[in-house]
Amino acid sequence: MIYLKKVDGLVGALLVRLLPRPNSMGPSVSPASRLLLIRPGGIGDAVLLIPMLLCLRKTCPDARIEVLAETRNYSAFALCPDIDQIFCYDKARDFAAVIRRRYDVVIDSEQWHRLSAIVARIIRSRMKIGFGTNERKRLFTHAVGYRHDTYERDSFLELLRPLGIDPPANIPYPFLSVPPAEQNSADLELNAFLNKPFVVLFPGASISERCWGAKKFNQLAARLFDAGFPVIVVGGKEDFMAGEIILAGITGLNLAGKTSLAETAGVLSRSQLLVSGDSGVLHLGVGLDVPTVSLFGPGIVAKWAPRGDKHIVINHELPCSPCTEFGTTPPCPIGAKCIQDISVDEVFEATRKLLNLNMKRVVTDAV
Repeated sequence: MIYLKKVDGLVGALLVRLLPRPNSMGPSVSPASRLLLIRPGGIGDAVLLIPMLLCLRKTCPDARIEVLAETRNYSAFALCPDIDQIFCYDKARDFAAVIRRRYDVVIDSEQWHRLSAIVARIIRSRMKIGFGTNERKRLFTHAVGYRHDTYERDSFLELLRPLGIDPPANIPYPFLSVPPAEQNSADLELNAFLNKPFVVLFPGASISERCWGAKKFNQLAARLFDAGFPVIVVGGKEDFMAGEIILAGITGLNLAGKTSLAETAGVLSRSQLLVSGDSGVLHLGVGLDVPTVSLFGPGIVAKWAPRGDKHIVINHELPCSPCTEFGTTPPCPIGAKCIQDISVDEVFEATRKLLNLNMKRVVTDAV
């Protein structure tokens, strides 16, 4: 992805100017429409795009909906059974297959970079929709406005307006669905923890400035264990050693690097709570209707933080934060103070509040 961003920065604007503008078309959706959604980027964007896909499916139940993703977010779309086919633009065979197809509508959900807009332009379609955040807007028949103070899920829903589809007043939760085989695999990994309430911790992040630190997570895990909640650590292979530090001296389970994304979703679906930084795993938990405590600093709370009384967002709102814009965070000269100043005490108090609330809900539902 870093390579693609560099290519975009070097030649993206030039390529946009070289391509002719598409012919402007009116709405082009019918019961038999074929639609393609382009979604490069990470897990979080993919998860927050899924409510838009579900809204599109509800409005056009017989349409064929395909997604052009990339390898690193492909598995997020597998949690949405309403998608007919998923392609990866970073796989030559998949990309060639999409280029050969003809669509009624292509929707590019990338927010800033130009390469996906170029792809949308060269794919054969009558209608091309995307965010008009820079020169890329000239490649769409319908450019949509974009704001940094709008929840990203809602920004994606705005891409449906050119089709005459108004965003729904409420989004049903959960909007992600764990395939049965992956749920079974997750349950086998959890084994002894299935019959007791547990908390999931995700210590990872796409950049170091969003990391709270394994030692603080260890202190949090100890306090949660003392309160009667064992801890499960999830993440990629790169998070395994952090998981070992977090669980030092504590009964728990380190699944970092041992589960696929869908299996991680299966683990989350069995949990009482997720504690995470601003990450794709956070959005995964939200999409599964799991209560969350999230730690924010560089990221824009208005755009990325979960909504609702099941979620607590901890953000110290330093004068220099948020500093991330269109997915790029500058190096921090003060050691990510916005994240590092978040104390174990305040995170534990937030977890205790949500756990008490969630346990009451569980008891009420059982009755």
